[in-house]
Amino acid sequence: MNHPDFRHLQQSMEDVTTAALDKNMGPLDPTEYHSLFERLHDAATSLPPLYREQVFHPFMQAMDKLTEAGFLNMMRRDPNKEREAGLFCDIAQAILQNKEGYEQEATDAFQEVVSDLYDGFLSEEDRKGIKPPDQSMIAPLVKWGRPHYGPYTWTVEAASHFGLKTGIVNLPPANARHGLLAWSALGHETAGHDILHVDTGLLGELQKAVYDALWSELDNRALADYWSLRIDETASDVLGILNTGPAAGIGLIGYFRGLNQAYTGKPLLRNTGPQNDSHPADILRGYLAAETVRLLHFDNAADWANALQEETDKDLTSITLGRTSYDAELIKQSATVVARAITQTRLLSLEGHTLGDIQNWHNHDERIVQEVRAHLLNSTKVQDCVVSGMYAAHVVAAAVTGAIAGEVSVATAFSGMTRLLKSMHDANPSWGPLYVRHPGDLTPHRIYSRSAS
Repeated sequence: MNHPDFRHLQQSMEDVTTAALDKNMGPLDPTEYHSLFERLHDAATSLPPLYREQVFHPFMQAMDKLTEAGFLNMMRRDPNKEREAGLFCDIAQAILQNKEGYEQEATDAFQEVVSDLYDGFLSEEDRKGIKPPDQSMIAPLVKWGRPHYGPYTWTVEAASHFGLKTGIVNLPPANARHGLLAWSALGHETAGHDILHVDTGLLGELQKAVYDALWSELDNRALADYWSLRIDETASDVLGILNTGPAAGIGLIGYFRGLNQAYTGKPLLRNTGPQNDSHPADILRGYLAAETVRLLHFDNAADWANALQEETDKDLTSITLGRTSYDAELIKQSATVVARAITQTRLLSLEGHTLGDIQNWHNHDERIVQEVRAHLLNSTKVQDCVVSGMYAAHVVAAAVTGAIAGEVSVATAFSGMTRLLKSMHDANPSWGPLYVRHPGDLTPHRIYSRSAS
């Protein structure tokens, strides 16, 4: 079984720092309406039928209605591309980068991870007894760009303003070649933000559940406000771990340390949380990761949770949220309450099910990760790496935990991960000629299973 081993976390953190300082901006955003229209028109056949229907055609119609004058006005209104111009350019880039082969292996690998994480929450196999989502039914498209923003997502709610029926997920261009731990953040973006916005009322229910639990169990209104007002980011951390396992927890800690080294010179989790930051303080997110892992359904969950808490404790100084200082033990208690509320609350928007009912991490997931780790260490042939029951989340988890444990170098783990994910994407029926929304639906319902684990 996969035991926590963080002996080579430093090397993975340094890899994150190197990627964060990389100056690669990716393909230039379009600035001329007619040439963009022609490039997009030529890209239609590069997308599978579902994406032509729910992304390409609606976007081309929206672009046609926008007109050249509207395009120029939009660019003038949003020169830094933080709002509508940023979304427009990101949609265009997602289509063009797929067509024009930008970082083709890494792009297909990236798309496979996003598709797998999305499918894991929305497929009929995992969503038994729960109605289909209210909005997007297909996985977001991926793209590279805007390194100063890091990993981010435009949810379907935002993308629908241009007619799309799914979202867009971005990674910095440097992460096509290094920055392995950034890939462990994809669970936060796709299994988190994108999922939280497809079921009407889900986010509001979670916010209330977190507030009520903290107020009831800890009698602390300030902490209840702090956590619940950051529910989108908080719940996304939890969902990332439910979908990717403990690798997402140690990946988050290492990723934040690497970024902080790049931007502040200090490879430490921040202990302060400004009032105007929509994210909880880094140190809180480390403790939340530990307590979420504690709720997972595999045998070593407690060992992993304890190891993550100990790793987070290494950066503990004095916790200040807004203008208030907090005792560390109270913060740890609050993380326990929040993890439980998000994972175990029965939600009306999910027909009385919990998020932990839909996705969790089990012993068989750990066994698959261990097998993939062995293949990353011993095999150079993609076909030798195929493991029964393997999904993209297992591959990312194997690469991250294998590199952090020092079984393979970060570079070897990264190249093996992207190569294997690329082969999985090439076989993904959602990207073939058929209208397959969720590959997870292509599962036979058997009368008897040889293994109940």
